[in-house]
Amino acid sequence: MKTDTRLILPAKEGASSKEEGSIQFIGNATVLIRYGGMTVLTDPTFIHRHEQVSIGYGMHSTRLTDPAIEIGDLPPLDLILLSHFHGDHFDQVAERELDKSIPIITNREAAKELQQRGFRYSKSIDTWSSVSVEKGDMRMRITSMPGRHGPPLSELVMPEVMGSMVEFQPLGGSSFRLYITGDTLIFDDLKEIPRRYKDIDLALLHLGGTRVLGLLVTMDAKQGVELVQLVRPRQAIPIHYNDYDVFTSSLSDFQHEVEAAGLRERIHYLSHGDTYTFRPSSKRAAA
Repeated sequence: MKTDTRLILPAKEGASSKEEGSIQFIGNATVLIRYGGMTVLTDPTFIHRHEQVSIGYGMHSTRLTDPAIEIGDLPPLDLILLSHFHGDHFDQVAERELDKSIPIITNREAAKELQQRGFRYSKSIDTWSSVSVEKGDMRMRITSMPGRHGPPLSELVMPEVMGSMVEFQPLGGSSFRLYITGDTLIFDDLKEIPRRYKDIDLALLHLGGTRVLGLLVTMDAKQGVELVQLVRPRQAIPIHYNDYDVFTSSLSDFQHEVEAAGLRERIHYLSHGDTYTFRPSSKRAAA
């Protein structure tokens, strides 16, 4: 696995805890990840209930929920991790109010869109390529995972999308490996993930069974369970399931499939605003 880029962030004085980290679910695919002095925001969408975002080709999606926190109440961010450039993942509030100098790690298509909107550090990575991020004695590696936002040939009308493997590797501490699926369906390229990563601590699953023009473009309940069985994370958290009107597969659908598959012990459910706390393990199989 090749690491293409090294990003060094300014470190603040004072020790940061490496004993535990946290993931706060803000809504849709927006989560706030904090560990060892690093703070990462994913797929920022902060519009409110009944407001709309563009999903391309003159189509719009209406938000059904409010974000758990407002964009102005976010803590200082080290970087943003963006799976793709769609209005329900990077909305007009994010475009208007986020600091244009914050590093954003994403795919090529999204990086171009962001640069056109004035975001000065939009770094793209191709599938299986990585960015190494350093802040003091904390190391984090972000590697682009395969993703396909719909059935075959959907790339003709749907944006390029990536999943992410986020590996926290503190000096003198225990590592933690987080897989974020991005808006993908199950397809053959995903089978390479468990071959390269035999030990995944946590997966964030983009579910919802999103349909655009009648086509399924994100995992529904059955595919979400299939992905858990494929990549075998120790724990998985469903996100991206009830915030917009394009979703057709509910969280209760996923819960039913989880029970039927006997996976209850592997799934942790978060309501909007809830925080999941993790404790990294010193045991790690080689990727």
